[in-house]
Formats: sequence, C-alpha cells, structure tokens
Amino acid sequence: MTQADSKTRPSEARLRLLNTATRIFYAEGIHSVGVDRIIAEAQITRATFYRHFPSKEDLVLAYLREVHAMDRARVDAAIAANPSPADALTGVAEAIAQSIRSPGFRGCAFLNAAAEYPGADQPVHQEIIAHRQWFLDTLTVLMAQVNPESAAPAARHYVMLRDGAMAAGCLFDPALVAETFLRGIEGLVRSRTAR
Repeated sequence: MTQADSKTRPSEARLRLLNTATRIFYAEGIHSVGVDRIIAEAQITRATFYRHFPSKEDLVLAYLREVHAMDRARVDAAIAANPSPADALTGVAEAIAQSIRSPGFRGCAFLNAAAEYPGADQPVHQEIIAHRQWFLDTLTVLMAQVNPESAAPAARHYVMLRDGAMAAGCLFDPALVAETFLRGIEGLVRSRTAR
C-alpha cells in the first residue's frame, strides 16, 4: 500500500468499528449501546477506538454519515435507472419500500437518532437535519421537473409519506405498509403530472 492509499482508504480497524456501530446502533439504538460493547464486538483495543473516534459522538456522526452515503447511493441509483422525473420519484419510493420489507428493518436511522438527540444545537441533530434537507432538496428538484408550481409542497408531502411508512414499517406488516406507501407516492406523482 502506498502512502497516498493509506491516507484515502480508512484503516481496517476503523471500518470494523464503523460496521459494528452501524449494525448495533441501528438494531438497538444509540444511547443504549456503550463504547465498551462496540470495542469488544469489533475486536479492537480501547486505544485504537479513541485513535479513530475521540468520543462516542464522533462515532455516532460517522455512523450517520455512513447511513447517509448508503441512502444517497440508493436514491442516486433509482434516479439513474429512471430518466423521467416522474419515474425517478416512483423509483426512489420503490427503493424505500424495498428497505421497509427487508429483514431487520427498524425504521429510519435518522428519525430514530432524532428521538435520541432532540437538541437543535447538538452536532448529531444537525447531521440529521442535513440528511433530511438533502433528501427534501433532491425530491424538490425532481418534483419541479414534473410540475414547477407545486414542487415544494409536493416534495414535503412525499417526505411525510416516507416518514410515516418508515415508522409504520417496523410496527405493522411491512409488506402492507410498503404497498400503501407506494400507492400514496404513485397518487401524489400522478396528481402532479395531471396538472
């Protein structure tokens, strides 16, 4: 490995810590999981943990950034696979529905984290808001290509439908929740294209 590679590629220990934290934080919540457990399950030393993450909050921020990157990749793929803006909006909804139906689904990682970090001045809360703003902005751009006059309210409506589906998907029958969500998005997009 060259020196340039070591600066751009995260260390194996950092990846193990982040993968472990991502799995456990999503499954069990953030506050309920201590650093000692993450260290033990990642099989690294305490010194290695603190070399990569000076605090648990730094690890939480890295976790949310990792989830954001995964969400963004799914959204970008859905948009790339559907050249029409209306189809792209439906494609994004299908990607969301697929995650709702996936094994181990526990809702939206960002909504879950928001319940644990409600303070607007907290860096974790600010990371959550940044993710949500990116998602809203992405939908607003697509909705503007479908119907410029109603883009902002339609995008907010889409986000609210998604939030409800993400919350309901871990409480009720995920297949039914996903189907209901998809019908809602299809109706929202169809009503905008008909105008």
